[in-house]
Amino acid sequence: MSKPALTLFLAAPRGFCAGVDRAIKIVEMAIEKWGAPVYVRHEIVHNKYVVDDLRAKGAVFVEELEECPDDRPVIFSAHGVPKSVPAAAEARKMVFVDATCPLVSKVHIEAERHHAAGLQMVMIGHDGHPETIGTMGQLPEGEVLLVEREEDVAGLSPRDPTKLAYITQTTLSVDDTKGIVAALEARFPAIIGPHKEDICYATTNRQAAVKAIAPKADAILVVGAPNSSNSKRLVEVGAKNGCSYAQLVQRATHIDWRALQGIRSVGITAGASAPEILVNEVIDAFRDRYDVTVEEVETATENVEFKVPRVLRETA
Repeated sequence: MSKPALTLFLAAPRGFCAGVDRAIKIVEMAIEKWGAPVYVRHEIVHNKYVVDDLRAKGAVFVEELEECPDDRPVIFSAHGVPKSVPAAAEARKMVFVDATCPLVSKVHIEAERHHAAGLQMVMIGHDGHPETIGTMGQLPEGEVLLVEREEDVAGLSPRDPTKLAYITQTTLSVDDTKGIVAALEARFPAIIGPHKEDICYATTNRQAAVKAIAPKADAILVVGAPNSSNSKRLVEVGAKNGCSYAQLVQRATHIDWRALQGIRSVGITAGASAPEILVNEVIDAFRDRYDVTVEEVETATENVEFKVPRVLRETA
C-alpha cells in the first residue's frame, strides 16, 4: 500500500540556543576537568534526554546545594540562581561554576542597577519557575513584585508607584508580555522598562517561525519537555496563530497518531533546550507512516555563541 502524502513544515530556527549549548558544554568540560561525579543544582536545562545523557557521563542532579558534598564541583543551571546559592557555596569553600545564560545574567544586572537607583522591581514571569526564582533572588525580599497575567497588574501594591521598573523572564510569549507591559504602563505611567528587550533572541525567533507555519499547517508538534517554559509558549503561539491542533511531545513515542488522522501537513519545531536528534526522530516517525516532503520555513538566522567560564578553559 502506498503511504499518504504529508508535508512537514520544519521551523528554522528551532532547538538549542546559545545559552543551552553553553550550559551543556560547561557540564561536559567540568566532568572532563575534574572527573566524575560533578554535581548540578537543578536540571542544567529542561530536557530529559539531555539530562539523562549528562547523567550517564557522570553528572549528579540535585535540587538544593545541601545535597552536594563539599569536595566535589557543583554547577548552577542555565536558569540562574538566587544570590544566596553562590554565597552558600563560597562559605563552604566549594568549587562551583555558574552556567547561568548570559541573557538571564543581563536581567539580573538590570534588576540590581534599578534597585541601586531606588526603584522597586516588577517581574513579569511564571511563579515557581527556576529563572523567576533566581532573578527575584538577586534583590532583598519584597524588592521584586511578580506578575504572571494582565489581571495581576491591578492587584500590585508598590511602595511608591512613581519609582518602579519592570523586567521579564527571558522565555515568555512575546505577544502575551506586550499585553502585561501595556497594563503596567497604563497603571504606572512612570514605570521604566528594560534598555533592551528581556525576552531573549532565541525565544523571539522560535515564536516567529511558529507564527509563519501555523496558518498553513493542519497540526503543529513542539519537541520539548513539559517543564520547559519556552517550549510550552511555542504550543500556545501555534494555537493562537491559526493552527487548530498544537501539541508538546517529548519524543516521537509520545505522538498521538490517532489525533493526526487525515492530516496533510504538520509543522515541527523544538524548544530551546531540545536537541536536534529528537527532531530527527520525529521526522523519521512520520516517514515510517507517510510519503513525506520536508519544507523548511526559515524566518531568521542565528550565529550567537557564548564563551564558557575561564576556569574551564584553563589547563590545570
